[in-house]
Amino acid sequence: MKSARFALLAFAAATLPALAVTPDERAACTPDVMRLCASHVPDAGAITACLRQQRASLSTACRGVMSRADRPVRAVSNRQ
Repeated sequence: MKSARFALLAFAAATLPALAVTPDERAACTPDVMRLCASHVPDAGAITACLRQQRASLSTACRGVMSRADRPVRAVSNRQ
């Protein structure tokens, strides 16, 4: 049972790169994925959507990751 849980946890952590770019961000959201969105593993898009739907139930750390991920990316211009 422990090895199955570890394998699922490792797999969930591996599916987060689309959402969380750093190991710390993945670590912040992995427990929330397992608690709230485990039925969506291994679909990274579904996990991300689930985390967004469950925003009110997320840990503070994962909520911060989600907030950063939802910010629009600013365009950088090469004005001279």
